[in-house]
Amino acid sequence: MTPAWAKVLIPIVLIAIGAVLVWAFSLAALEGGDRLALIALERVPESGVSNPITSVLLNFRAYDTLLEVAVLLTALLGIWSLGPAAPAFQPASPILGGMIAWVVPLLILSTGYMLWAGGHAPGGAFQAGALLGAAGVTLALGGDASAGLPGETRLRFLSVLGVLVFTAVGVILMALGYGFLTYPEGYAKWLIIFIETAATLSIGVTLAAAYLGGEPRDERTSRSAT
Repeated sequence: MTPAWAKVLIPIVLIAIGAVLVWAFSLAALEGGDRLALIALERVPESGVSNPITSVLLNFRAYDTLLEVAVLLTALLGIWSLGPAAPAFQPASPILGGMIAWVVPLLILSTGYMLWAGGHAPGGAFQAGALLGAAGVTLALGGDASAGLPGETRLRFLSVLGVLVFTAVGVILMALGYGFLTYPEGYAKWLIIFIETAATLSIGVTLAAAYLGGEPRDERTSRSAT
């Protein structure tokens, strides 16, 4: 039962937080000078890509994107810690199986396109990873107990690949005298593509594995169970 003082204090605290947020947004709206969006747009040519969204996500605020990939990994580790997955779906009917045989390759091709297009058009690692994860979910709905994912060792490696590559690039750049995730001129485009490729694989694997909802099984254990 909630104490009487809490029923009074909680609304007061929430109102105070709301008032502070309104005050902060009001100051930001009234403040003169260049807006952050305009500054970012002006510096897009320096980012290595022509898509302003990708330039912000992978260059201007790459720290934040690295943490987003890490959050997905943390969520997957939490799911794996809950134990084995629930029983798989029943095998698909011939009609559904035929549809899956067409849909999954198209999703994988779309993944590659979204990854490539991210440098100059809407797309990028998160969109591509979502499509790759959708391919795994589709396979799972069709009765594939592994959702097309590799065995335990490779699955664990792929799930950490995005964070690993993202962090390794930042550390190597620091060792070369640049800032963490501060790309040198002329190499920004290729480093962003490298990072996004690893992130796409990690995001896709993470989403599909999270849908299965259980800890990964060793390849030999999976074969012996079947």
